[in-house]
Amino acid sequence: MEFVNNITGFIERVMGISPELQEKIFSTLLIIVVVTIISRSIKKLLHRKMDDITIRYQWLKIVQYGAMFFILFFVVRIWFGAFESLGTYLGLLSAGLAIAFKDLLVDLAGWFFIMIRKPFRVGDRIQVGEIKGDVIDIRIFQFSVIEIGNWVDADQSTGRIIHIPNSKVFTEAQANYTAGFNYVWHEIPVLFTFESDWKKAKKILFEIVEKHADKFSADVERQIKEAAKKYLIFYNKLTPTVYTTVKDSGVLLTMRYLTEVKKRRSVEENIWESLLDELETHSDIDFAYPTVRYYNNITEGKEGKQ
Repeated sequence: MEFVNNITGFIERVMGISPELQEKIFSTLLIIVVVTIISRSIKKLLHRKMDDITIRYQWLKIVQYGAMFFILFFVVRIWFGAFESLGTYLGLLSAGLAIAFKDLLVDLAGWFFIMIRKPFRVGDRIQVGEIKGDVIDIRIFQFSVIEIGNWVDADQSTGRIIHIPNSKVFTEAQANYTAGFNYVWHEIPVLFTFESDWKKAKKILFEIVEKHADKFSADVERQIKEAAKKYLIFYNKLTPTVYTTVKDSGVLLTMRYLTEVKKRRSVEENIWESLLDELETHSDIDFAYPTVRYYNNITEGKEGKQ
């Protein structure tokens, strides 16, 4: 105490600062140092004891905002005196808690939104931002998906479980593969040479896609009628089809069909295998690839200059 008095006396003599002001400055610095040391100690403990990155991040945020709140709270008391009423105290306390628990409060609001609005449910296949996966758990502060895609093709599972804060439903667009009905449109483009009999190829593709595409027209129609009660969803045609387009290297035939969300890859595989087997027996149909072609009227049997 004598050491502190000596320091304050020295400051008063040198800088001309009153003892009362010195006490406030010293108390403010002391509060900042003590709270900072305590918060850093807690953060180090959290890093050692918590392995879950998401939960650890949330607690680190709580400690960080909590430290800011306590510093602000005590500094205000030091510089502006005790609060005149309990209402003022509780008002500032609630404001401080709102700051300290901001992320968790937004996550909690996101949980209420998910439970009430139901943009997705457990079992749905969704995409939030760049993350795609099947929802396996919804909790108060976060929901979990088992990831699909990424380095794996055709929406197959990677095996990773990703935890996403509920607040993401307010800041990121969400795509739900199964909210309206459990089917998605899928397309398989096949490019044939200009010399191929593209009409025969189109007929072959249509027969194959019609054979392998799921026979679920009645089920899809029923699901669409149910979904139409909540969303503006309607389709005039649900049966498979084949579209024709001309590209630089040949005639592009695109098979389009409905398939169950989680059978997309297996159905495509079956279609490709059937197509490869079928085309082995047709010498007048060939796959195309990027090529450079030179055209000459005389060679092509047409009149005119070369």
